[in-house]
This record gives sequence, structure tokens and C-alpha cells, in this order.
Amino acid sequence: MAKTFTVDINPKVIQWAVNTAGWEKKDLIKALSIRENIYDGWLDGSIKPTIKQLENLAGKTKRPIASFFLAEQPYEEPKPKDYRMLPDKEGEFEKKTIFAIRKARYLQEISNELSLNINLNLGLKLKKVTLNEQSQEIANLYREKLNLSIEKQEKFGSKPHDFYNYLRDVLEDFNIFSFQISMPLNDARGFALADKIPKVIVVNSADEIKPRIFTLIHEFAHVLLGETSIDIPNFEAQDDIEKWCNSFTASFLMPPEVLAKVYGENKDNIRSSLILNKISNKYNVSKSMFVYNLSKNDYISKQDYQNFRDAISTAEKKRVSSGGGGVSQDKKCLSTLGKKFVSLVADNIEKEQITTNDALSYLSIKSRNLDKVISRAGK
Repeated sequence: MAKTFTVDINPKVIQWAVNTAGWEKKDLIKALSIRENIYDGWLDGSIKPTIKQLENLAGKTKRPIASFFLAEQPYEEPKPKDYRMLPDKEGEFEKKTIFAIRKARYLQEISNELSLNINLNLGLKLKKVTLNEQSQEIANLYREKLNLSIEKQEKFGSKPHDFYNYLRDVLEDFNIFSFQISMPLNDARGFALADKIPKVIVVNSADEIKPRIFTLIHEFAHVLLGETSIDIPNFEAQDDIEKWCNSFTASFLMPPEVLAKVYGENKDNIRSSLILNKISNKYNVSKSMFVYNLSKNDYISKQDYQNFRDAISTAEKKRVSSGGGGVSQDKKCLSTLGKKFVSLVADNIEKEQITTNDALSYLSIKSRNLDKVISRAGK
């Protein structure tokens, strides 16, 4: 009979891995197919896990198995500040969201290391702002900096994916890395990591495209404020920072002069779903954001705003997603990681700072897709 090998692991390291993965005890025990007394023994040090059990635990917590052999639990970056308006879940996140935050932190660290390899400065190329500055004025200023005229925005009409990609690419030109990672929509729509270089915005890839556009700019506002945060952007938010970010985003995506023109041309039919759809498609903004903007600028009453929001919410709940076809790995990689990160990896390969295997690991692709990914990034 083969001997079962056990390994001597610091129980605190096991506790760290579990706590930072978002598992409930009963769910993890079931997923690992072990008894409760075995799990408890791991945590109090009275039972040592087998190699096979440790491999399973590493897989469930998405940690490299080598991390369990550390003498002490490693330092973990604090989670982003919680602005989600979920009092029953404040500071608590679902597993998939936790893994998204960890992945973004990993990509942020790798980006910094790759930039140092080739002496590339990834410091933010934009000036930070404060809450004391007028959100509408700052929004107008940064539309100019991002070269977004009204005429250019209107040319993206009914092409929200193209508009999103334009905004994403321009933000990356200013050294704000942008990743798209799937998370439960009821847990988070996006977050910003503004406490280290490079600055990072993560948008929930499970969301519809127009809300993603709003989230991208909303998190951009958090970066400008120097705020590391996680959000489900909510127009009813009372927090000063969230109100500023909402106002900035609404003004950025539909400046006051455009809003005034749109309202003047459509005020007699502003309640029409046909008009709402027309405006939403012309400027690639969500209907929720448009009616919020109307209310914020006193074009409609608070009651009208609430009626609008209720009707839009009802329509969204009835909408059935048609799903999408298969996406090639090279397209998926670029959609997830963005051109800036892929180009940084490509530059490191070209200058022989990393191996091809390193690049494949960073990009999470197979070797047959590497050239396609790099080509799509414009390298």
C-alpha cells in the first residue's frame, strides 16, 4: 500500500489563503471533499494536510502551491475602499470579485516590473484633482485632454463598443491601465487601484456595454481623485466622493451644453421611449445616466426622475440577453488586458528582458496565439 505523505504547513498560512479567497467554511469543506474535523485540524495545527489535499486547497483558493510553504502569511494589499451602498455586505465580497481584485493587483505589479526592465516611466500623465474643484469644469477639461469633441463622440453613434475602446485606449495613453474582468454584477461593476504605479481601472466584463462606458469614466474619476475604490455606481449615492464621481461622469459623457440642446429639441417628447433610445444610441450613454443628468440639471423634477428610473429598471429586467458566440483567444486576451499591457509585454520580449514562456504566462494564452495578440495590440 502506497504511503500517504503529509506536509508541515504553518496553520496561519492556510488561514490566510482561505480568508483571502472568500470561501465560507461549509462550502470549502464540501468543495475539498473533506470532513470538518480535518479542516479544523489544519487550522489549529493538529492535522497536517497531504500533498493531494494541499494541491486541492491551492486550486480552490487560487494560490500557487509554493505560497503554502512560507514561514509566515505574506502581506496582502488592502481591498479597495467600498462604495457599493451594500450595508449588509460592507467590505465583504464574493469569491469571483476577490479573485478579480487579486488578478488586477498581480497585473499591476507585473506591469511595474516590466516597465522597470525597459526604463519606461508609467507615472500618471494627468494632474490629480480634489473634491473642491467643480466636477463639470474638470469633466470639460479632461474631455479636451482626451481629445473627445462632441463631433467625435457623435461619430461613434450606435457603436458603443468602438466608443468604449476609444476611451480605453486614450486613458492608456496617459498611463492608466484598463482591464476587463468578470465579476458578479450584484457585487461590483468596477474598481480603481490608484495607490500604486501604474494606475489601474477594472471594468466588469459581464456588464452590458453602455454601463461599462459609465463605469470606465466613473473609475477614471476615482483615479483622478487618487482613490482606490470598488463600486456599483449608484445615482442615489450620498457620499461626497461618489456624488462627485457621478457628476463628473455624467458631465464628461454628456456635457451641459449638449444636454441643454438635446432637451430643447425633445422636451415635448422627453418621456417617449423612442426619444430615450435615440439619445442613448446617439451619444452611447445609458438611459439611466441621461435621466440622472436631466434631474441633476433641473430639467425634470425629482418625481419625474424616479418615474423614469422605475420604467427603465422594469424594462432592463425584462430584457433577455441573447448571449454571444465564441471569441477567439487573441481577441479575448486583448479585451481583458488592453493594448497597453500587451504592448508592454511585447517590448520586453523584443528587448530580451523576458522569455516567450514568461509572456505566455502573463497573457494567459497559448504560444500559437502570441503573434496574433501582439499584432492586434499594434506592435
